[in-house]
Amino acid sequence: MKTGSMKIAMISPSPCSITPMIYGLRESVVSLLTEGLAGRGIDVALFPCGDSQNRGKVVNQGTESTNNYKYKGHKEELEGMSRIPESLNISGAFEKGAQFDLIHNHLDCLPLTYMGMTNTPVLTTIYGFSSPDVLPVYKKYNKRAFYIATSDADRNSDLDYIATIYCGIDLRRFKFRSDHGEYLLFLDSILPENGAGECIDIARQTGMKLIISGAIQDRDYFDSQVLPNLDGNRIIYLESIQREMRDELLGGAYALLHFSFNKECGFSASEAMACGTPVIALARGSMPEIISDGISGFLVCSPDEMAGAVARVNQIDRVKCRRWVEERFSADRMVNDYIRVYEGIIQQTRREDHRPWGFYEILSDAQDHKVKRITVYPGQRLSYQHHFRRSEHWYVISGKAVATKNGKNIEMTSGQALDVPVGTWHRISNAGQENMVFIEVQTGDYFGEDDIERLEDDYGRA
Repeated sequence: MKTGSMKIAMISPSPCSITPMIYGLRESVVSLLTEGLAGRGIDVALFPCGDSQNRGKVVNQGTESTNNYKYKGHKEELEGMSRIPESLNISGAFEKGAQFDLIHNHLDCLPLTYMGMTNTPVLTTIYGFSSPDVLPVYKKYNKRAFYIATSDADRNSDLDYIATIYCGIDLRRFKFRSDHGEYLLFLDSILPENGAGECIDIARQTGMKLIISGAIQDRDYFDSQVLPNLDGNRIIYLESIQREMRDELLGGAYALLHFSFNKECGFSASEAMACGTPVIALARGSMPEIISDGISGFLVCSPDEMAGAVARVNQIDRVKCRRWVEERFSADRMVNDYIRVYEGIIQQTRREDHRPWGFYEILSDAQDHKVKRITVYPGQRLSYQHHFRRSEHWYVISGKAVATKNGKNIEMTSGQALDVPVGTWHRISNAGQENMVFIEVQTGDYFGEDDIERLEDDYGRA
C-alpha cells in the first residue's frame, strides 16, 4: 500500500482538545502525529472529545462538555455521566471503522472493548498503566489488538508489543541555547516519589539556585517538605507555566533534575535536552533509554551522586545534547516510526474488502447472484473492465458518480440506476468531494476474479 493511500482513524485522549499548542503527553503526541501524517498526504480522521484544531479531518460526534448535560443525581451518577462524551467518541470511530485501514487508539484500554464492532485492525499506544486494574483488559485483547510501548522499561511481560516508539517533540518550539544556565530546575508533579524535597537538598549542597515547577498533587508533602524552604530567591516555586515560559525555563537552566520513576517516555527530559540543557536523572524507569550518559546528561544511582554530577555539568557539550534529541526524539522520527508500523499492520491484516479506491461489504452471496455495498473514495475509480459470465446493476445511494459504459460517460446521483449487460466495458468513478456509495447487484453463474478482463487500471492490475 502506498503511504499516501492509507486511511487512519485517530482516537484522541479525553477530555482535552487536540491542538498544536497543548503539551500534555498524550495530547501532544496525537497532535504532532496527526499533523505529521497529514503533511505526508495520509488521510487522518481525528476523533476527539472536545474542540480540536488540527490538519487531520476532525470528526465531531456531538460530544459536548459534561458540564452541558442538565442532569441532577448522585455523585456516582454524575461521575458516570462524565464518560458519555468519551463513549460517544469511541463508538463513533468504531461505527465508521470500515472506512479506515487502521484505528489508532490513544485513549487507554476502554476502546479495546469496542473491537467487536469492526474488522479494521486496532493499534493502541500504551502510555503507562493507570492502575493494575486495567491490565486484564489489555491481556484479554492481546492477540487481537496491536500494542505500542513508549519505552522498553514500560513493557509488561504479559503483553505482546509490535514496537517501542518514543514520544517525539516539536523541536521548533524549543530554542537551543549554547550558554549554560544559572539554576537547577525541577519540573514535575509535587509528590514524595518525584523528589522535590531531595532537589532542595541538592541545591543547598551545591550552592545552586533551584526553581521548582509542577502541579501540587500531595498537599501535605508540599506543605512540609517544600513550602518551608521557599525564599523567593534561592528556592523558588512556580505553580503553573505557559508553553512559551516552559521553553524559557528549560533553556535557561544549568541542568534539569529528574527523580521520577516513570517508565513511559521522559517528556520533560527530551524537551530540556532539545534546549541544550543536560539532564541529571536517577538511572531507573525510562531514563537510561532517554539520556546518553556523559553526552546529554548524567545517570546516577542516588541523590548524593546527583549532587556530585552537578559539578560536572559544564563538561557536557550543549550542541551534542541538542543533536541527541534531534536524532532520536523528534516529531519527524516518531511519525516515520508510526508509518512503518501502520504499513506492517495493514499488510499483515490485509483484507479483500479494502482496496486503494475504497472498500465494499458483501450483502448477499448465492449461486446465481452477489450483492455488494461499495464505497468509492473522492477522486478514485474502479478499473475499466468487462465480464464474460455475469451482468451488473448499479444503484447510487449517495454521492456523485460518473459511470463509463462502452466508452460513454454517464453522470449519476443518489437514486439513479444503471444496467451493465454481460460483455459491456464499464467503470465507475467518484466525481464528488465525499465518499460515493452504490449497490452493485451481480447476476449470472460465476463471480470469480478470473471472470474480469481489465483494459485500464489505476493500480497496475490491467
